[in-house]
Amino acid sequence: MEELNVATGTSDVVWHLEDLYSSPDDPKIQKDLESCIQEAKTLRQEYSGRLAKLKAKEFLELVKRLEKLSERLGKISAFAFLNFSIKSNDPEAGAFLQKIKEIASQVSKELVFFELEWANIPDDKAQKLLSDPVLSNYRHYLKSLRRYKPHLLSETEERLLAELSPVGRSSWINLFDKVLAHQRYGPEGRTQEEVLKDLYMPDRKIREKASQELTEGLQKELLVFTHTFNTVLADKMIEDRLRKYPKWISSMNLSNELKDETVESLIDAVTSRYDIVERYYTLKKRLLNLEQLYDYDRYAPLPWLPQKTVSWNEAKEIVLRSFERFSKDMARIAALFFEKKWIHAPVLPGKTSGAFAHPVTPSAHPYILVNFTGTLRDVETLAHELGHGIHQVLAAEKGYFNADTPLTLAETASVFGEMLVFQDILNSLKDPKEKLGFTAAKIESIFATVFRQIAMNRFEDAIHNHRREQGELSPDTFSDYWMDTQNQMFRKSVILTKNYRIWWSYISHFIHVPGYVYSYAFGELLVLSLFGIYKEEGPSFPGKYLELLKAGGSEDPYKLLRPFGIDLDDATFWHKGLSLIDKMVQGAEDLAKQAHS
Repeated sequence: MEELNVATGTSDVVWHLEDLYSSPDDPKIQKDLESCIQEAKTLRQEYSGRLAKLKAKEFLELVKRLEKLSERLGKISAFAFLNFSIKSNDPEAGAFLQKIKEIASQVSKELVFFELEWANIPDDKAQKLLSDPVLSNYRHYLKSLRRYKPHLLSETEERLLAELSPVGRSSWINLFDKVLAHQRYGPEGRTQEEVLKDLYMPDRKIREKASQELTEGLQKELLVFTHTFNTVLADKMIEDRLRKYPKWISSMNLSNELKDETVESLIDAVTSRYDIVERYYTLKKRLLNLEQLYDYDRYAPLPWLPQKTVSWNEAKEIVLRSFERFSKDMARIAALFFEKKWIHAPVLPGKTSGAFAHPVTPSAHPYILVNFTGTLRDVETLAHELGHGIHQVLAAEKGYFNADTPLTLAETASVFGEMLVFQDILNSLKDPKEKLGFTAAKIESIFATVFRQIAMNRFEDAIHNHRREQGELSPDTFSDYWMDTQNQMFRKSVILTKNYRIWWSYISHFIHVPGYVYSYAFGELLVLSLFGIYKEEGPSFPGKYLELLKAGGSEDPYKLLRPFGIDLDDATFWHKGLSLIDKMVQGAEDLAKQAHS
């Protein structure tokens, strides 16, 4: 593992959490926690039962105090999470994170009165407050809170749920993360990241071995994973029932500020074009000269894709250069993450797998975590997370309550960043074979973001509904749903082996944020459309695009996208994005003919 970090130059690419607190023992943390608890109690004492009587200026003062309190607590919570994410096998880091969650629940318990009373203020009184210029900065935030009115419980019930939250689903998430981070695979005792990297290797024996090792490692903890999944499914089932959500996905759609019809239209459009997946993998099987394409062959590089290890400095230069060609402001913000050590890049024992960008708070700055192994895929991942980071920096200007972006639009900047890097690298290649190899890798990345995520949404739909209608699922039942929904996507182009049956068990999104995965497909298809607009508009586009990022969550997605002529209510919008993927596959087929001519 250390050899890999030395080879890529990431050994010292670690973040400075001291920008938040010096350590979990920093006395400022205890002082800030006490301040949060006291302020929450004071706000309840001063305002509980009075919201309907407040004038606009008084209401503004309350909202500002709530925002300041939320930001202070958010900073502590972010520090605890980031600290845990790089040492999840450290009992002290886990205990500290749990402590902060428990205190956060105490604060939340004191403040439930606000959302309840605000939601129950009569519409005419609420509209009068919302239309007052004094509250203009918080208009969308306050209006959005009222959409939860049908799903709120009594204050006693809400306080009880807040009190129990630290030992509910979040506790199972911690267990899931700890088990995955602690797990080692194969005789070499490798991390999950190291094993998954082998699935992208040219040597088929290495890929098959990685598949076997991953499966054997997951099998050892399958009982824990199955119980955790069932518990999370039951937890959501109970809360949805209490809150009267009609479907398991309803709360996610509401959080994303999307109509159910919009999401259903997206899912229907993507599943109707699984033929694109079948067509591409049929081509890939021919290009790899294989009689059958198995699941562990999906990410096998074509022979013409460069396999050299990309150093961290090279990755940095590639990404910043691509961003600067689009917008100097975008590149300037991205550079801050490197200069000020806001990134954690090496592969380490106990570190969370995958990658993320955490917004922290507007008064601080975001942090990025990646597990950099030196592949071109890792370069695109870096661009992806930096896209998130840039979005978070720009949206911070809106303040804590308005900066938070719905998950669907949160993926826009990240996927756009990936696309900028892809186009730049592709344009630098002259050999049709190299272009084919690189294009194929991008197509597979898009497939993973669009078709695979929607197939996983179909898996989630099946397991949530099964838990609600038939009870707990066995490991085999989970696996049957997994294989069924994955086979629907691949059709007959990829043969899924027995090893692949339990690969549902390590996908953290199912546990961390149920219903989240369709946001990736939403973001990818949206970005494909935005990128097409960029190619048409040229120099006038970047400024408009950055304004979208600056808006954060200050309006709903439908309004934010209107300046681009995008209508999310139009079902044909999704098919336009899918047609662009179809054209990319057609381009790969054309390049294949050139490469063999």
